[in-house]
Amino acid sequence: MRRTLASVLVALGTAAPLVAQGVLVAPHAVVIDHRTRSTSITLYNPSSTPSEITITTFFGFPVTDSAGDFQLATPAEGSPRSAAEWIDAYPRRTMLGPLERQTVRLLARTPANLADGEYWSRIMITAKGGKVDVGSTDSLPAGIQVGLDLEVRTIIPLQYRKGAVTTGITVETPRVTRIGDSLQIRARLVRQGNAAFVGTARGSLLDEKDQVVANFSVPLAVYNDIDPRFSLGIGTLPAGRYRFRLALASERSDLPPEQMLPAKSQDAQVTVTLP
Repeated sequence: MRRTLASVLVALGTAAPLVAQGVLVAPHAVVIDHRTRSTSITLYNPSSTPSEITITTFFGFPVTDSAGDFQLATPAEGSPRSAAEWIDAYPRRTMLGPLERQTVRLLARTPANLADGEYWSRIMITAKGGKVDVGSTDSLPAGIQVGLDLEVRTIIPLQYRKGAVTTGITVETPRVTRIGDSLQIRARLVRQGNAAFVGTARGSLLDEKDQVVANFSVPLAVYNDIDPRFSLGIGTLPAGRYRFRLALASERSDLPPEQMLPAKSQDAQVTVTLP
């Protein structure tokens, strides 16, 4: 008896290396320019067991649900924004031994009449190898084995850019709700231009003296209009009037500057009264 354990890690923006069954994937976001039409990713297996690697592409982008949580949308039908159909990986399959490193080339076979703009895909790195100990099997009949084969899928975003590519963001007035010792913030974000807005969202709560008393900073990727939820811990702040400010900037500490598209910073503010 053999079962498979599958886990999907969706990279919406994290500075940490991505791990797929002991296999490190770098970088964790890929940009291809139409002039070169190629780039590469690096896989590394730091473990003592080999890992079988398969690389595939599919169309997907982050969205928010009714609660403001992020999900990865994968439309069943094709999209004019999809690059998944014409991105190839070489090799698509490989066996990565212990402590081995492998470079994978990503090549674009673009349509002849491709219009200017940004196109999107997801690169899925599936790693098979290793087993999970399920504990004692003393109660099983002789000759029956139980185990879990590991299959972990790491997903990274790919953006293909051709010609004039621009982005921007607008933010509506935040809606703030207190829940226990934190504030829940919702704000509709509307993307501008013909490319995804990739940047950082920073929230600040200021008192009547304009002193910051609580704040957060999170990476953000806006492919289509979204309405995300942010959380801001406020502890035991005294009752009174405060001002919450949400600022969006096209900058990220975990991505190289050459990948970032410039955009005008935006912010929105709202008065918050704590009882």
